[in-house]
Amino acid sequence: MTKGKVYFVGAGPGDVGLITVKGQKEIEKADVILYDRLLNPKLLEAATLDCELIYCGTPYADGISQGNINELLGSKALAGHRVVRLKGGDPAVFGRVGEEAESLKAQGIPFEVIPGVTSSIAASMYAGVPVTHRDYGRSFAMVTGHDQTKKDIDWNGLVNSIDTVAFYMGVANLPYIRENLINHGKPGNTPALVIQWGTYGRQETVEGTLDDIVEKVSGRSLSNPAITLVGDIISLRGKLQWFEKKPLYGQRFLVARTGTAKSSLAETLHELGGDVIEFPKWNAAKVEIEESQLISFLSYDRILFTSPESVHGFLDSLTEHAIDFRRISSKLYVISRKSKKALQQRGLMAELKSEMPEAGTLLVIGDRNKDQRDPAHGEGDYFQTITKFVDGRFLEILPRMLDGKAVGTVLFSNQHSVDMLLEYGKQADVDIEGLLNHASIGVIGESTGKRLKDYGFKVDMMPEEPSVEQLVALIVNRNGF
Repeated sequence: MTKGKVYFVGAGPGDVGLITVKGQKEIEKADVILYDRLLNPKLLEAATLDCELIYCGTPYADGISQGNINELLGSKALAGHRVVRLKGGDPAVFGRVGEEAESLKAQGIPFEVIPGVTSSIAASMYAGVPVTHRDYGRSFAMVTGHDQTKKDIDWNGLVNSIDTVAFYMGVANLPYIRENLINHGKPGNTPALVIQWGTYGRQETVEGTLDDIVEKVSGRSLSNPAITLVGDIISLRGKLQWFEKKPLYGQRFLVARTGTAKSSLAETLHELGGDVIEFPKWNAAKVEIEESQLISFLSYDRILFTSPESVHGFLDSLTEHAIDFRRISSKLYVISRKSKKALQQRGLMAELKSEMPEAGTLLVIGDRNKDQRDPAHGEGDYFQTITKFVDGRFLEILPRMLDGKAVGTVLFSNQHSVDMLLEYGKQADVDIEGLLNHASIGVIGESTGKRLKDYGFKVDMMPEEPSVEQLVALIVNRNGF
């Protein structure tokens, strides 16, 4: 059997946009991914459907031991697999890449290391603090804040030779860190900053000085993962804050998904600074269609597409059978603007179902089984061009995604998304009903709102015009947002 290879990939600090291009490509090509708690699980959505995802947790708490991780990397590679060891931040900065790579080297297993954006630099800049500045800090050090290494820190060197110091995972040891910095000559009025969940929309910061930072952090109940920054350069924060000034900074959202395409709602919320969880994670498989059957479809007066996936499934089948799109003489209609956009991207125009006349033969093209079709789509013939299914690997990931800051707002784009979130949330062993009872609920469309009310939930936001833009505007303009 051909020997495999291991790729150590830096996942960045949390914001999914901070993964490197090279790191993203390796996630997409992996046969096996071993990942840690501190990376954004959304990155795993780029993995192929048959990629094995192995959660390693953290070695200090709920994780697999370092020895077992080394063994897994070796066994998977020796079985011929392309293995990605996905680590939060940069694998070479307190990521134990040296230990794991040495183990592979001893077994003759090839490996590569793909650096990532390290957490201290990214989190600091997302908090408005550059780690170097020619007027405030010409030197910068990264120090682990765990108990295991306290005795190894050169406190004199940090105080006398380094302008700005970042301590990784040092919240529990913050009193010890403060005591040693001050005892070795660092003034008590030196600015200090603690950044929890840096670069995520749920990022929290506590600013103070060495004299009072411990009490301030305790008062806010901050914990790891966090970066503690110490140095005069923190005084620039008031001028350079940008991330925390985004309109949805500090807000956490759960967007209920029903499709495989990227959610424009989730992307917009993320761009505005929100911390966004999307669930369930969907995949799709094509339904094989005979050429003669495809050609017969072109004789209908009207074709109604129920989802973007049904659009692509139908048009991809035409392409595979070399059937020219120009042979489509039917008038095309769609249920949603997403489907309309999907057709436009393929060079075809469509109208919303509300504009569809009653007269003429009708073909409904969907992504569900015939017995699951929505009667509201019409009485015409029905054909399924794509099969959608929930990716079961993300059922066990959901509880970890919900860990930490509570979800403040849950958003639904259609009534099917209500059923799916409740069904698969239960399979993921998450109390979705409890979450919905404590969160604000926003919906697109009256039918979606009615579905939630049928379940007994209260809808807080529903745009007058059923569009993503209208719902986002409502969210941004709400009191407290």
